[in-house]
Formats: sequence, structure tokens, C-alpha cells
Amino acid sequence: MNSANSAAVVVGVDGSEPSLRAVRLAATEAARRHRPLRVVHGFIWPLLHVPVSPATDAPSGGGLRRQAEELVAAAVAEAQATAPGLSVSGEIIDGEAAAVLVGESPTAALIVLGDRGLGGFASLVIGSVAVQVAAYADCPVLVARGAERPDDPVLVGMDGSAAARLAAEFAAEAAVERGVPLLALHAYRHPGSSGPGDMQPLVYDEARLHGEEERLLSESLAGLTERWPELRLTWRAVHGRTGAVLAEASGSAQLVVVGGQGRGEVTGLLLGSVSQSVLHHAQCPVAVVRGPR
Repeated sequence: MNSANSAAVVVGVDGSEPSLRAVRLAATEAARRHRPLRVVHGFIWPLLHVPVSPATDAPSGGGLRRQAEELVAAAVAEAQATAPGLSVSGEIIDGEAAAVLVGESPTAALIVLGDRGLGGFASLVIGSVAVQVAAYADCPVLVARGAERPDDPVLVGMDGSAAARLAAEFAAEAAVERGVPLLALHAYRHPGSSGPGDMQPLVYDEARLHGEEERLLSESLAGLTERWPELRLTWRAVHGRTGAVLAEASGSAQLVVVGGQGRGEVTGLLLGSVSQSVLHHAQCPVAVVRGPR
């Protein structure tokens, strides 16, 4: 295996059911990419000065670190059962979960994690760890959520930005690896509209506007089928808000891919509002692409 393909897929685990779903997704993804899988658990207790070894009078096999070892071992076994023959390793790293995973990202091919973990608030649709890792990681981040639809297409959101182009390349490769079509969606608004209460322009040519948006979308996808000749690519421009359009379309997709920050988003945000909206509302796994890998 050359160095380009030796970067591992990394999955974060905490023993929760969402993290085990992430393990299964990560194992499948690593097998598709012919990469090893690295199971990582962020062990926060030493940072809080909590004793992690069992008390001297406690039964053998106890202690927080022993529990962490067991959950990592269970996750490794789950991964091996999901993808027999896959090279899987596990490690406990002292630190807070998001910081540990972000620390892994410079040398990872992909970070995978569940949408919510242990200790999350029940009212949250997606956990803070997933949002933080998606915002700061140096590689693409895949969040396991929603339903599994292995026969449905891969979906990518396009807005003409450099981030969307990176997302399209990631999505194209994912679609080819899965043997399914890629659907590229671009959501647009009427000129001059910016909010839900804004008045629409009194005069505009809807057909002309739609045609122009489709032309720009087609241009932004140029070269994908040359790079991936087997790619089955379709695209569509849709009137509406990008986050809502992608969330609705994700109900008939197996994966939705978005750039970390798109055109028109507030400069300085590490994770754009569209990415956050899709993370919270998508009905299938979400990949956030902030840089190539």
C-alpha cells in the first residue's frame, strides 16, 4: 500500500449506539477505499483529575480506563464483523472527544462519528462533538445519521464556490465507489430576496432565471465525468433555501455531501450555516468537506 492510500479512516467511539452505527459505517467506508480503520476513544477523565484505576479494595477488572478499553475492543470487534478482513486498530487517547478527533484529522483520510453520543442533551438533534469536528477537522468528516439506503444516489449541494467544488469531487468518488448515480442540486433565490419576509421582485422571468442557474450549475460540474468516466451524473437547479432543499432531497439519498462553507456565508465562520442546517436535518449520513484528502 503506498503512502497516498495508507491514511486511515478514523472513527470516534464512546460506547453509545450512535457511535456503534458510526463504526459500522466507517468499516464499510474503509473497506470501499481499501484503507485501514482506526478506532479512537477520547478519554477525558485524566484531564478532570478523576482516578481512572480501580480502588485497591475494588474487584479486579474495574476502573474507568478498563471500561474504556472494553468499549474500544467492542468497537473493533464490531468493525471486523462488519467488514471481515479489514485492518482495524484501536486506541485510547487522553483528551476531550472533539479535540482528540480533530488532532487525528491531519493524517486521516476521513473522520467518522455518530450524530450524538453519551452525555448529549436529549433535545439536541445533533451533538456538539459532531459540529465541532466538522468545523475544525483538516479532512472530510462523515456523520452517521438517518436511514441506510444503499441503492439510492449520492447527493451533493452546489453553489459555485470552491468549497462546493471540493464537495462535488468527494461526492463523485463516493458515487463511483458505491456504483450509484450522483445528483447535484443547486438552490437559488429570486434576485433581491434574502429573508422569509422579503418582498419578491415585481418583475422577473422565472424561466430565464431557472435556465441561467442550470447553466451555471452545469459549468460548475465540468470535468467530473472526464475524471470519473463511469460516473452517472445528473443535476438540478431548484428554487428555495439551500439547507431546506438538501434536507428534503436527502430523504431519497444514501449520502449527502456539502462543503464546509459556501458562497455568501459569513466570512470567518469555520462551518457555514448550510452545512450546519444539513447536519441537523438530513435524513441520511452527511459528509462535510472542508479540504481535499
